Formats: sequence, structure tokens, C-alpha cells
Amino acid sequence: MSASIDLHGRKKILLIAANPATSPTTGWPVGFWWAELTHPYWTFTEAGYEVEIVSPAGGDLVADGFSDPEDASGYSAHDLISLGFKTSPKHAALLRATRSIAEVDPTAYDAIFLAGGQSPMVTMIDDGALHGFIARAYEADRIVAIVCHATCVLLKTRLSNGDLLVKGKTWTGFANSEEAYADAFVGQKIQPFWIEDEARKLPDTTFVVHSMFKAFALRDGNLITGQQQFSGGAAAALVVEALGR
Repeated sequence: MSASIDLHGRKKILLIAANPATSPTTGWPVGFWWAELTHPYWTFTEAGYEVEIVSPAGGDLVADGFSDPEDASGYSAHDLISLGFKTSPKHAALLRATRSIAEVDPTAYDAIFLAGGQSPMVTMIDDGALHGFIARAYEADRIVAIVCHATCVLLKTRLSNGDLLVKGKTWTGFANSEEAYADAFVGQKIQPFWIEDEARKLPDTTFVVHSMFKAFALRDGNLITGQQQFSGGAAAALVVEALGR
């Protein structure tokens, strides 16, 4: 695999997080999921990589409330890595005034990593520019890693020959069992569609899921996918395994 090397020989990761939006089903503000950004960031920086955080449209980023370790719900109170990132002025600043993907070259990085959250189901699913960006990175022999609801982009991302990127691939994403649990937890339908349902309609691809809300990530060639919010670190570890230190 070819890879770009900076002047100091450090591997470079482009971490893409979703822009803020409003859910069409719940009316809630939606954004990225803290753990799916901070845990990979930790894994990559611990490996000595240079990480840049961007977003499809650029600008300030906002996290999903339930992913906030300080949220009153306590849903993510266990997430000390995100708490540290959020409360560090240096790191929190990385989420303000992000560059857009239009301002960066995907081939200038060794890997691109898409963090999930609730926003991708609204903002990424039909973002043709993002899909093209992902395809360009993949066809340049870069590692493409995607976790949780951001894997919805793989339902529509096509290569230059017209084939879906996932043709002939085995991959994962947010499971139906997890969607059903989340809906029951909040007492209403959350997502406009379910990734597993749509993935299983696609020909010539294999969509797999593991235990509900357990870390699960897999690699098929240069494509790495993680099932849900507990899989960001596992997916990032596979990127490090692929690229080396």
C-alpha cells in the first residue's frame, strides 16, 4: 500500500466528523458521537500519528447529547477519554472552525476515518461530495475506516467504475438489534432508516454484525468498519495494524 509521509515520517490520519443537523424523525439536534471521535484520536496519537479533524461542510462541530460524559442522562458517564478531550482547551479547540473536505486532499493522508453519531443518517447519507471523497481515497490505495452510523455512506458510495465500494466486501455497521434497543430506550423511532436493513438489500456484498453494543470491527482489504459507538477504538486499532507505527 502506498502511503504519504510527512517531513518527520509520521503517519497522517484525516478524521471526519459529521456536521450538526436536526433529526427529521425526532426533531432533536444531532451531531457526532464523542467516543467515536475521541477514542480513535487517542489510539492514533498514542501510535505517534498526526491527526486532523475536519467535517464535510466545515465549521464548528456539536456532539450528540447522549454521548456527552457530562450529560444529565449519565448514558456516557463512563467515557473518561471523551471527558478528558472535551475539558481540555487544546483538544476542544480542534472541534471549532473545522476545515471542510473541499479544502483537503484525501490522498495527502495515509487513512481517512469517519466517526459516526446520529447526524450521519441525515447529513452523510446523500452527500455526494463526501461519497466521492471517500471513493477517491479508496481508489488512491488509502485505508478507509468508518464506524457506527457513518457506515450509512457505504450504502451509496460508488467507485469510478460505477460499482459500490462495498461490492465483494464484508463489512459492519449499526445493527437492527441496537436500533430496536435505542428506540425502546427513548420510547420512539430515532432513525429514518436502519443500516442493516438497507445493507442486506444490496447484491454482492456481505453485511455482518456481532454482539449488541460490544466492540466489533473488521478489515477487508483497505476497508475497515466498526459496528457502533463501542467499536471506534477497535476500528482505529485495525488502522494502526494496517499502517504500522
